Amino acid sequence: MKIPINLASQPFRRDRAMVVASVAVSALLVISLAALIMLANTDNAQMADVRKEVNQLHAQIAAVTKERTEFDSILRKPENAEVLQLSVFLNSLLDRKGISWTRILADLEKTMPPNVKMLNIQPYVTGKDQITLNLQVGAEGPEPVIEFYKRLESSSSFGGVIQNLYNPPSQADPLYRYRFTVNYAQKL
Repeated sequence: MKIPINLASQPFRRDRAMVVASVAVSALLVISLAALIMLANTDNAQMADVRKEVNQLHAQIAAVTKERTEFDSILRKPENAEVLQLSVFLNSLLDRKGISWTRILADLEKTMPPNVKMLNIQPYVTGKDQITLNLQVGAEGPEPVIEFYKRLESSSSFGGVIQNLYNPPSQADPLYRYRFTVNYAQKL
């Protein structure tokens, strides 16, 4: 029987594989750290350019706002009030002229049942450049008008239908009269 005896003060250990793996992992971590630092520096440089552009845009906005307030103060002077009122009036006329009657009537023709009569159409432009129509329709009974109401709600050209007024037939007028307010999809 052999007894293995090691008389060395520090016995031999197999640490070489562990040291090589540790060095390889350390080198990989150093390379990834260098790549992350480089990416962070590139990102900071790009953000500096973006900040510079944003500051330039803020300066332009401030200059335009200052110029606008100067122009507004000139327009608000009493001697320019008449010209301002005329300008507002002409702009509102141009907005109204921008409404296409042909397109409105064509879209209404597609949605209106044959037994409903259009009595009155009044378009107007809201503050958001949205066209709203006041419609007055008449029919011999309420069912065709209800069908027209449903078609307006399901149409892609119209939306937001609100019934404002209802008048039953009288001896002088045999029609059921309804007044609607409806949003129209035409843009100015």
